[in-house]
Amino acid sequence: MKESLYVGCDFCTLMSSSCGSHLVCSLVHRHPEWKIINLDNLDYCCSPRSLESVENRTNYIFIRGDVCNPRLVNHIFSSENIDIIFHLAAKTHVEASFESPSSFQEVNVEGTRVLLGAAHQARHQPQRFIYISTDEVYGASLREVFDESSPLRPSNPYAATKAAAEYLVRSYWDQYKFPIIITRSNNIYGPRQYTEKVIPRFLTLLQMDKKCTIQGTLPKSRHFLFVSDAINAFLLLLEKGIVGEIYNVGTSCEIPIIQLARELVRMVKKVPESEVNDWLEFVPDRPRVDLRYPIKCEKLQQLGWRAEVSWTEGIRQTGTVTHTRLYTHYPPVWCLILTVSCPAHCDLFKLYFCTLWAEGH
Repeated sequence: MKESLYVGCDFCTLMSSSCGSHLVCSLVHRHPEWKIINLDNLDYCCSPRSLESVENRTNYIFIRGDVCNPRLVNHIFSSENIDIIFHLAAKTHVEASFESPSSFQEVNVEGTRVLLGAAHQARHQPQRFIYISTDEVYGASLREVFDESSPLRPSNPYAATKAAAEYLVRSYWDQYKFPIIITRSNNIYGPRQYTEKVIPRFLTLLQMDKKCTIQGTLPKSRHFLFVSDAINAFLLLLEKGIVGEIYNVGTSCEIPIIQLARELVRMVKKVPESEVNDWLEFVPDRPRVDLRYPIKCEKLQQLGWRAEVSWTEGIRQTGTVTHTRLYTHYPPVWCLILTVSCPAHCDLFKLYFCTLWAEGH
């Protein structure tokens, strides 16, 4: 039986979060002959319930622990024959990275160092080490579209730690020919995403009858990639990706943030067009904000990958699932992170979530 160690998560932070849980479930269901080991410390944005569909599967093992713990990680590699590592473990919230850059360095850089060291020294040598990075390592651009050879110019602590981790990963290829692959993806969205990310944050506010809070008035936009398309890209790279290479994973679907907010208002509140803007509220922006992160994906597309889920269908699936299941996946601790992303509404979130849980929802 082939053994695969899945480490880390998504759009948010550790394994049982949105992108991580989708990847784990895909691996467990697609490869019943593999043993899937999920290492996760269940940080604030993680919910074990997102993995309920696989928790009783015989080819799935969950280990609660920290990727920064060398004793634990070395023990896993010494006691299991790990063939494949998907490393998604990271802190990812940009605003929080300005507030606590040292914690981002600890998880994103030191965690990567610990994992690389354990994997490289393991008695059973892995076949692939796939590191999931971000398009934000390129920095922002108004006109230039980045390919994999573009220079890295991260402009926030989160992106800087991801770039630093990439250099660590690359060094193991350069020095040891350790079989690494790096991906740099656009904003991944979909069901079960934590509320520090813009789409679930807007949906949560609207479902509470609060306005979408838009930071600043500059024309910010993001490229959004539906989670199933991202998972398909990662699994294709596992099969066909060339070791030592970097692959952009992205989409041409670029959505201005204000357009995103208006679409979600129409979907959730179902108000007349004349009232859509009444559900938008502009709040102060960070001192510096990146307007957009455009990337080219021809290298990945040459392997046969294409984004298949349209924006209309992806946001419909996200909004439908979020509306019916969002609050049942996470405890009231959500209000802690919302203090960072939306301080004005923190008490309202806290009251609302505590009320829901008190009522057994």
